[in-house]
Amino acid sequence: MASTIPLKGTELVDCARANAKQGIETAAHQCGYGEDLNTFARELRKACEEMNLQVKELNELITDQDMILNLGTGEIVAPETASEL
Repeated sequence: MASTIPLKGTELVDCARANAKQGIETAAHQCGYGEDLNTFARELRKACEEMNLQVKELNELITDQDMILNLGTGEIVAPETASEL
């Protein structure tokens, strides 16, 4: 659900990170900045600096853990029943 007001600080960084894979337009909209990409980018950069994060582009917020979670489409290896290993 998109924010009705522009997010700031850690809330902005969290929201931007959660939507980074969908692109800057989607992330800006979801974070409450609508189509104002310049203000979104400026506020995100400011919030990252306050958190001592060195981020130059939105996609840098996507962590290795996020990438691994997306790879979870492989085969599941598990016992047939609870008693069989």
